[in-house]
Amino acid sequence: MQKLNVAMIGGGFMGKAHAMAYAAMPMFFWPAPAIPVRKVVVDVNQQMAETARDRFGFEEASADWRAVVARPDIDIVDICTPNNSHAEIAIAAAKAGKHIICEKPLARTGVESRTMLDAVRASGSIHMVAFNYRRTPAVALARKLIEEGRIGDILNFRGTYLQDWSADPDSPLSWRFQKSVAGSGTVGDIGTHVIDFARYLVGEIASVNAMVKNHIPTRPRQSGGLDTLGVGGDRNAERGPVDVDDEMLTMIRFANGAIGSIEATRNAYGRNNFLTFEIHGTKGSLAFNYERRDELQVMFADDVGDARGFRTVYTGPAHPYGSGLWPIPALGIGYGETKIIECFDLCTAIVTGKQPSPNFEDGYRIALIADAILSSGESGQWVDIP
Repeated sequence: MQKLNVAMIGGGFMGKAHAMAYAAMPMFFWPAPAIPVRKVVVDVNQQMAETARDRFGFEEASADWRAVVARPDIDIVDICTPNNSHAEIAIAAAKAGKHIICEKPLARTGVESRTMLDAVRASGSIHMVAFNYRRTPAVALARKLIEEGRIGDILNFRGTYLQDWSADPDSPLSWRFQKSVAGSGTVGDIGTHVIDFARYLVGEIASVNAMVKNHIPTRPRQSGGLDTLGVGGDRNAERGPVDVDDEMLTMIRFANGAIGSIEATRNAYGRNNFLTFEIHGTKGSLAFNYERRDELQVMFADDVGDARGFRTVYTGPAHPYGSGLWPIPALGIGYGETKIIECFDLCTAIVTGKQPSPNFEDGYRIALIADAILSSGESGQWVDIP
């Protein structure tokens, strides 16, 4: 069985999720398309890299991503770093002929994303952007039902992503609140996941009309190099400016004539990871809430009168990716399983030579939509997606 040597750049929260997926994927999907080998992990200094090596089961540790990317024994470069370094690493990896998976958003802007797309097109590399939520089996089932025509022509899409981890104004100044690093705030961080759902399930977005709001203009600066994701701030610390959006709400028009809305915020007390969609068609409706990720709510217009209404389908072996997960429905999946499925799809793409989805083309399109939302938030006008 083919082995694929992985160089993972970044040893934080997302690195943990990816490392677990590399270890577990062959346990779930056997025979595996290939065996990912955790070859080398890179972090900002050697000590942090060695800690990540020991914690995540890599063979080697390094603080020099450029040297690692150039190594001939590396097959996959996995980018788990803050957004401002995605383009530089991905372009170098593409020039070195590596296959690439990059965490979302692909880059800070559409222009920056396009440089990455051009690089992988020139290299012929397999490339993936890590919008893992679409790999939740219930979401993939929704796509299957839509493609089969079960809910008819789609009329509208409503999507939300609501969190509360940054609602406290004294939570620390993560890089996610700094435009120079993140590119945008809620729009790029979590709003892009809903945009990915909308494109995956309904189709291309043609135009947007948005409101974008910053609620907390300053936050306490962090001490040390570890990003704390809004937890454990020192309210007495010097405060620094927040120059990104905290909340966005946008109307959307799809190229196929459907309409919809997307709402995203990280300031919604009581909401943990409230990623949802509801889709209405001419023959039925679908609804999903990631906090109940084993469930898809379905309603078909031709149901008999005394049984009309939403029913709950619990995903399991009969549904997308079910053969590789758990043996009975509703046994429970988590965030980790979506990353395991992502790893399976990446390795399958590399072995077959067929580009996966979502890839850098999707990441670029999503970046253009995010740019348009921010532009519309400033102007108050409808903005077409180029």
